[in-house]
Parts: sequence; structure tokens; C-alpha cells
Amino acid sequence: MATLILRQLRTAIRHLNPGEVREDAARPLSIGLAAISGQSLAAMEDFLAPPEISRRKRTQIFESLHRVGDPGRPSHYDLVILEEGLPETPGAFPFYASDPDRTVREILKERKDLALPLARTLVPFRKPVVDGIIRDISRENALFSLFTALPSAIPNIFSLGWAASEFASDTVVLTLNQVRMALLIAAASDSPVGFLEQKRQIGAIVAGAFGWRALARELAGKIPFGQGLIPQASIAYAGTYVVGLGVDRYHRIGDSLTSSERAAAYRQALESGRRFARWALESERGRDR
Repeated sequence: MATLILRQLRTAIRHLNPGEVREDAARPLSIGLAAISGQSLAAMEDFLAPPEISRRKRTQIFESLHRVGDPGRPSHYDLVILEEGLPETPGAFPFYASDPDRTVREILKERKDLALPLARTLVPFRKPVVDGIIRDISRENALFSLFTALPSAIPNIFSLGWAASEFASDTVVLTLNQVRMALLIAAASDSPVGFLEQKRQIGAIVAGAFGWRALARELAGKIPFGQGLIPQASIAYAGTYVVGLGVDRYHRIGDSLTSSERAAAYRQALESGRRFARWALESERGRDR
């Protein structure tokens, strides 16, 4: 079985295109800043390009930031951020000086298409984007694990974006999704993206796949059908979540989670996965009524 899964993983990984992830993240941004006073503009710039980061990185960020109205400004902005209190402009976002993270949240909610390039370019966007990647792909894997066991829900798995029917093993799909997560986290973290560039991370993900699979099978086998769906989906969620935390830690500080940190994160994620899986299962059953 292990040989079959590895063979399927090699085939499945060919469906991934790190180049597309790199291209999306490397998209040049043009961000317009508008404020009444120079002091307010400076506050916006200091939030988006914190003074404590390297001079090289700060210079790169300022290539994307433009004061609206200055000579030589771009003819088009991907994003415009206005000092709070200025007249509302369609497509522009207010800068909340007392809560700038709110500005980040509102931008990411409305401009999901800019999430990767914003995270790569602007430090304040990095953590919320990475957290969102980990959460979303953990949920995808929980849904896949849950819905593939429910015949009535089979059509819904295609909303995950995977040609799941091509692969015989659910482990392949779950692991492949974790590899995709690793590529996205690297891109959002302004790190090298690719199979060779991330071979250690991807190797660890593939090696860990068999452990999560064995745990899920053992747990599901001890619980009557129906009740066993929730634990299996919870494990898919928790396993993916902990993998994501580990990849994020590597890109932030160049280190891995300790065994105690992994255990604590897994316990917490298992409970979150259980709640999410229960909600998804109840929603699916309610839809069939």
C-alpha cells in the first residue's frame, strides 16, 4: 500500500504548478496612499513598511507605495488606502490609525485576489494570509475526508479543486493538498517556491502522511459507521493544520516545532476540526432532507 501511495503522489504532484504560485505572489503591486497631512501619510507608510525591517526590504516596499497626487504617480492602482475621514472612494479602503489591522482584514476580505502578492510584499499582511491558507486547506482536507465517505456528498468534493477521482487513495489527495499549502505559505512568506527549493518540507509532509492515515483508519475502525466520520475528518484537519504551523515556523524563524508544541497544537486543532466536521456533516444532512 505504501508503494502505491508514493507512486500516486508522484503522479499527483505533477498536477501542481509551483510556477503559477510564484507568478501570482510575484505580481508587482501599485498601492496608492492618500491622507490630509504628511504625518498621516508617514504613519501609513510606517505601518506598511515598518522601520525595523531591513533597509533593502523597506526600499522594495516603497517601490509599491505611491502618494496619491505626487508627480510621476502611476495611472492605475491595484489598491488605494485613504486616511480615515476622507470622502469614501469606490474600491478604496480606510486606514484605521487606531486599529490598522482592521484595514488589513477589510482589504483581504474584499481583495482575495491580492492576498499572495500583498503577503509577499507587505509584512502586516503576511500572518493573516498564512493563517488563512492553513485554515482553509485544513478545512478542505476535513471536508474531503468527510464527504468521500458520504455517497450523497460525492459531487461536493469537486468544489475543492482536485480531480480526486484520478487517485485511488484518499491519502494522496490529503497529502497533495498539504504540499500545495506548503507552496502557498512559502510564496506568502517571500521565500523560494518550488519542489527543489522546498524538498525538505515536502519530504517531511510525504513521510508524515502514513502516520496520519494509520491513526485515522485505526480510530474510524473502532467507531460505528457514521460516528467514525467525525474523528476521521478531525484528524485530517488537525494533521494538516499542524503541518501548516510547522511550515510557517520554518519560514519565519528557520526552525521546526518541538514535539511538545506539535502535540499541543494537534490537540487544539483536533477540537477545532471536530467542531468544523460536525457542522459540515449536519449541514450536509440538512441539505438532503
